[in-house]
Amino acid sequence: MEQVGLVTLLRAAWLLATLLIVAVWLPLPGFRWLRRAILELTKRGKISKSDSNLTVPHSFFSHFYVVGTLWTTMLLVAVWSYAMMIDQQDHLNKSLPVYDVWLSVFMLSLMEAQVVRRVYDSVNVFNYSPSARLHISGYLLGVFYYIATPLTLCCSITPEVFEFVKNLDITELNMLRTKFDIWLLLTPFCMMGSLRNKPENLNEYAIPHGDWFEYVSSAHYTAEIVIYGGLLVASGGRDLSLWLLFAFVVANLGFVATLTHAWYLQKFDDYPRKRRAIFPFVY
Repeated sequence: MEQVGLVTLLRAAWLLATLLIVAVWLPLPGFRWLRRAILELTKRGKISKSDSNLTVPHSFFSHFYVVGTLWTTMLLVAVWSYAMMIDQQDHLNKSLPVYDVWLSVFMLSLMEAQVVRRVYDSVNVFNYSPSARLHISGYLLGVFYYIATPLTLCCSITPEVFEFVKNLDITELNMLRTKFDIWLLLTPFCMMGSLRNKPENLNEYAIPHGDWFEYVSSAHYTAEIVIYGGLLVASGGRDLSLWLLFAFVVANLGFVATLTHAWYLQKFDDYPRKRRAIFPFVY
């Protein structure tokens, strides 16, 4: 796949997804049918009906993070190997994109830390309610997201990296595989086999308190936006693809936070009325 094709495809996907969410989020005339359809497909967790057809357990969220960790690790090892190769050749060919490649290594390293942390959280922190469900379309979109996001972080040099990997001989491929295996050993997959005991009564929901939750209903979404904003800043903000990715993250989490906030207000009569959905003091 040519570079322009991959970059254009990713940008179009993020832009289309963002516009779709905005169209559903805002009360635009003529889009009510679309809003109802998307709401049914995207509801998850506490705001999803457990008796809906074509749903999977909300605990399947952990699949996203495992897929994201494996895919990000593969990309990181490949891009890092490519970076070391062109670093050695830089004195011979000044046109090689050394800075862009090492920037991609840095961005993928940050993403790796993010998805590994999410694996840890899904195993050792989150308590998924047995009644919480996720529509199968939302599940597939989640898998797509954790494949497309790492790819977006390095899309400007991905074609060259794929070509580099394709042209490796069997010895070099074995070395690359060894690096991948070693990297996986450094990630906490051992945590997957040591699930801690979960509280028995997981079907009851309570009003969250403490820290950012005193200001917003979905503080975890606020933190997620801050993290991806940090990725954008770390990249230097020069790549339109990352801006479109960040716009999607804000739109998607903002939309879900709005639904979650409405659910809290409806379920709890004593819910703090000054608390916002996702942005403190603003929204």
